[in-house]
Amino acid sequence: MRINKYLALKQYSTRRGADELISTKKVFINGKLAVLGDKVQEKDKVEVKGHSAIKNYVYYAYNKPVGVITHSPQEGEDEIKDIFPIPGVFPIGRLDKNSSGLIILTNDGRITDKLLNPEYSHEKEYLVKTRDKIRSNFKEKMEAGVDIDGYITKNCKVDVLNENTFRITLTEGKKHQIRRMCVALFNEVYDLRRTRIMNIPLGRLYAGEYRPIEGKELSIFLKSLGF
Repeated sequence: MRINKYLALKQYSTRRGADELISTKKVFINGKLAVLGDKVQEKDKVEVKGHSAIKNYVYYAYNKPVGVITHSPQEGEDEIKDIFPIPGVFPIGRLDKNSSGLIILTNDGRITDKLLNPEYSHEKEYLVKTRDKIRSNFKEKMEAGVDIDGYITKNCKVDVLNENTFRITLTEGKKHQIRRMCVALFNEVYDLRRTRIMNIPLGRLYAGEYRPIEGKELSIFLKSLGF
């Protein structure tokens, strides 16, 4: 069995997350550093540095401020994991530097693919302000699907709130998708804030604030992901 499949079965992470653990030199097979593509047998001893298969998973809703990077910061940039006060968690998915709003942080690598893979069609909601007035056919065009560099976006839901503001609910997340959709319809995003992921709302969190996801809210969230 391939090592990434083994780690996923033992609930260390998803297969994608397992590849990351291997790439960052945290996985050992019989005391030897594992590499991508390694195979393990029942008799082999597998160790993951700093991880255990049975752990207490935690989940947080965080309001990412504008200017903070979710992944791969450049020199001088602030990354979530460096400024978030609780160690051992990581952001699920991305929110670009110039956008703000809800992002989920956790130590549960199992949920990464289930939450981010567009085939599962999980809703994400955004509040968007545009530089120019919204055209009369904007809602119809956005909801039907927009051509962004040869890709037609999936159907979505749009509520126009005023001449420069709309709310959009997507079930996919192409890079800079909403910004590119607006440009394709002759407008530009002035401000973009994610306000909901599935049943998890941003609520009244101020920029930089966070709260635990727990209780019934967490149960519904995990059940929807298949856990």
